[in-house]
Amino acid sequence: MIVSAHLQQLMPEFLAYARSITSASDSAEDLVQDAIERALRSNNKPDVLDQLRPWMFRVIRNLHYDELRKLRVRREYSAGMGRLSEESMQTGDHARDVLIRRAFEKLPPDTREVLFLVDIMGLKYAEAAKVMDVPNGTVMSRLSRARRALLELVEGPSEDRKSNGR
Repeated sequence: MIVSAHLQQLMPEFLAYARSITSASDSAEDLVQDAIERALRSNNKPDVLDQLRPWMFRVIRNLHYDELRKLRVRREYSAGMGRLSEESMQTGDHARDVLIRRAFEKLPPDTREVLFLVDIMGLKYAEAAKVMDVPNGTVMSRLSRARRALLELVEGPSEDRKSNGR
């Protein structure tokens, strides 16, 4: 209960900080609400006011930058999909698009997951590793195998890959 009282006491400061890093007051209020929700669920939150205050500022900041990153990835994905659509309309290679999508669907779920997170959503290896709860190196090796598997489904096994024992 002490933490709840501290959070209530610090609420004006949290809102002021959130407003300073966001562009809209509605966004700031949502950001603070999300941060407080996260703080209340956390088992590692500080109990002392002097420690809780900077900790909450970090939570607010991290949530804000996470949201900005998500928006950037969504914009890049949308722009990329727009480019792909334009390219396929210009080249008229709808059959290849369908082939790639069908090949993607044939891949095992863990293979599709790593391709989706890194190649489609644009997550960095470390971010994908956190999502999948695996080491960074595992993401890199899974991604390499997934790309190779997709390529083989789309283009068939190449002579170069066969001769290298892949």
